[in-house]
Amino acid sequence: MSYKVRLEIFEGPLDLLLFLIKREEVNIYDIPIAKITKQYLEYLDLMQLLDLQLAGEFLVMASTLMQIKSKMLLPPEEQELQEEEQEDPRTELVRKLMEYKKFKEAAGRLEELEQARLETFRRGVTPASFAAEEETGEGYFEASLFDLISAFSKILKTIPKKEFLEIIKDEFTVEKTVHDLLHLLVVKPVIYFSKLFERAKSKTEIITTFLAVLELIRLKEIMVRQGTAFSEIQIMRRPEHIKAKP
Repeated sequence: MSYKVRLEIFEGPLDLLLFLIKREEVNIYDIPIAKITKQYLEYLDLMQLLDLQLAGEFLVMASTLMQIKSKMLLPPEEQELQEEEQEDPRTELVRKLMEYKKFKEAAGRLEELEQARLETFRRGVTPASFAAEEETGEGYFEASLFDLISAFSKILKTIPKKEFLEIIKDEFTVEKTVHDLLHLLVVKPVIYFSKLFERAKSKTEIITTFLAVLELIRLKEIMVRQGTAFSEIQIMRRPEHIKAKP
């Protein structure tokens, strides 16, 4: 049997679009549709290659982006005719993005309030516990799957697709790397994502290491975090899996 890493995606297509828009620092009201569509399709292709469980909404959004792109690439005379008859083809997409962005920001504020409440009423706070908090991610936020894929895509660009598909079938290598990573996290509580690949001796080792990271995320053994948006990604054990120091 082949080894498959199946990681559910809790973010949707609007999350991916907002991620790309923020990363590229473009105006959400004037989206460069050709550029964003190209990047969106590249992410979609990579997620499918990784055998991630994509919801149908991702493919629907891809179709929508292609349709908007085709309308905006019409000859100037046809564009002028369409502009007289209807609004900018991006208008509906921008409206959905703005509504979803407001929803996410509101949800984020509620999470911050909940966290503040927990911090206010927690018990047994000692200097040692403060040190433990720094080690377990205080002051950081959990990176999204798109952040992780973005960081890895730079490495993956040099690896042929055929070689990648062959590596996915190697059950023993991925399984062993999972155990190696867990052992490494005992020695080093926090590991920088880029450092994982510095000692890799082959492209095979690079890919299997990334697949092992995805598997550990799926098993909820580790978390990936960032200090600021698009900054270096750090990997650590989830707090519930860290044994208290005597």
